[in-house]
Amino acid sequence: MFKSLYTPPITTFGEKASEYLNSLIKTKSNSGMAVVLIDKNFYEKNNNLSFLKKINKKNILLINHKKEPTVQFIDELKNKIVSNFSKISIVVGIGGGSMLDTAKAISNLITNPGSASKYQGWDLLKKPGIFKVGVPTLSGTGSESSKTCVLTNDKTFHKLGMNSKFSVFDELILDPNLNKTVEKKQYFYSAMDAYIHAIESLSGSFRNSYADNYSNLSKNLIEEIFLSNNPKSIQNRSKLMLASYYGGLAISSSFVGLIHPISAALSVVYGFKHCYANCISFRALGEFYPTHYKIFNKMCKFNNIKFSKKIKNLKSDDFEKLVISTLVHEKPLYNALGKKYKEILNNEKLWEIFNRI
Repeated sequence: MFKSLYTPPITTFGEKASEYLNSLIKTKSNSGMAVVLIDKNFYEKNNNLSFLKKINKKNILLINHKKEPTVQFIDELKNKIVSNFSKISIVVGIGGGSMLDTAKAISNLITNPGSASKYQGWDLLKKPGIFKVGVPTLSGTGSESSKTCVLTNDKTFHKLGMNSKFSVFDELILDPNLNKTVEKKQYFYSAMDAYIHAIESLSGSFRNSYADNYSNLSKNLIEEIFLSNNPKSIQNRSKLMLASYYGGLAISSSFVGLIHPISAALSVVYGFKHCYANCISFRALGEFYPTHYKIFNKMCKFNNIKFSKKIKNLKSDDFEKLVISTLVHEKPLYNALGKKYKEILNNEKLWEIFNRI
């Protein structure tokens, strides 16, 4: 059995790689406009970076990602961009996973008509988007290398991706100088997203040698980084960028498992950010991933990362939404638990899991 694998065609990696961005924009947007979407928080902390100064300010939109992107937000942003920019030929995303997902979704919607909700699922996009460039400033989500961009639909309580070969970035710039100012806890939470990608892929029924190799590379690098005395050294920040990249490739060629559906439900119902939601979900799912659960706890202890109970007095209305938001992820749950995953994840079991969080 074989399958086609889609990866970003060109990746520029290393310290000061971001200096290449301005010339890339000029080369790729000579027949039209470039739209540069930058995470507002990153920009305000780092607006003195030389590569940012070279970008035409008329082309920059600062995006405030207090919440993870929703289909409603993407639809509004796409309409704003189309109304204010003419003949758009390139979109650049500079930021964390939410920013990269936003850039991919905007690229897709410029050439595929209708709402973002129309394309949440598997291979629903009909045309390639406009040329898109990803510049991650946070490492772990794997959005830079994966073939999805994840969006929440507040009306349906679904958190799903535009899973398609057309969601892959055309070029990446990986510069470890850009994740230097990430706060320590966020640095850890985001890294654990990549770690969870790896272990879910390695534990699933859709395993394959391609995904296994990338998963092991990612997993081993993260354990090495977060059991070292200086996780944020330039060497470790470089390793983490690679671990994130490898984790994205792993899930693009297999699937995530049980942690991500539970995490997605927490994001939809309670608004927890994805990487943090993954961590608190993992803490409640040790019985499903016992070996890596011990290593995860070891890394938490070594880095003085602590979690308190997050769901108190679980309400029946919230629980119903959590169940809907979890069970919509059929392929990941099948990957983790097999064909009879609904029998395993019955209401009693899900009630038990969410009450542990």
